[in-house]
This record gives sequence, C-alpha cells and structure tokens, in this order.
Amino acid sequence: MNTMTINGYQAVIAFDPDMQMFRGEFVGLNGGADFYASDVAGLKEEGETSLRVFPEACERRGIEPRKQFSGKFSLRLDPATHEAATIAAAAAHGQSLNQWTTEAIRQAALAG
Repeated sequence: MNTMTINGYQAVIAFDPDMQMFRGEFVGLNGGADFYASDVAGLKEEGETSLRVFPEACERRGIEPRKQFSGKFSLRLDPATHEAATIAAAAAHGQSLNQWTTEAIRQAALAG
C-alpha cells in the first residue's frame, strides 16, 4: 500500500483490479471518505473533492470529521507470545512490555 497526503490528510492508495482504477481512502476520519481515479493527478483532484464534501456531511450528521485518538489500544496475544514478549522487553531491552511495544510501533509507523 502507498499513501498520499492531500490538504494535510493522509490517504491509503491501492489499485482496484476489478475497476482498473486506483482507490484512495482517507484515514483518521469519522467515516468513509474514499475516491477513485486512473492516475495520480486524478487521485489528487478526486481526493480534494472528497475532502470538500466530507466535512459538510459530518456537519449535517453532527459529528467531528477527524477521529480523536486516546493513545490507548488493546492487543490480544496468545499467552505464550505474551510471556515471550514480556521477557524480551525486560531482558533484552530493559523496558516494560508497554514501552517496548510503543517504541516498536513508533519505529514501524515512521518507517512506513
């Protein structure tokens, strides 16, 4: 997957083989705001259009356009993986599992 920034909003871009078009979908919004085009210039134009329409729809529905993130999320692991990760975090890195996981996610997100 690739990403594109349009007017300060991040969109994930993928090719839809059935439609033979590129599909963009904005992330971090309270609802679906997707758009299609056959080339990069078209994606940018359609994305801008989607961003003009989306806030109006949110206002009519009485919701904020952007999601609010709490900084918390729950992760379920099998017990053996949970134990191994806790040991790896403490023994190899001198960190709590939360610290170790936060750093791993931060590095992966910045690299992507």
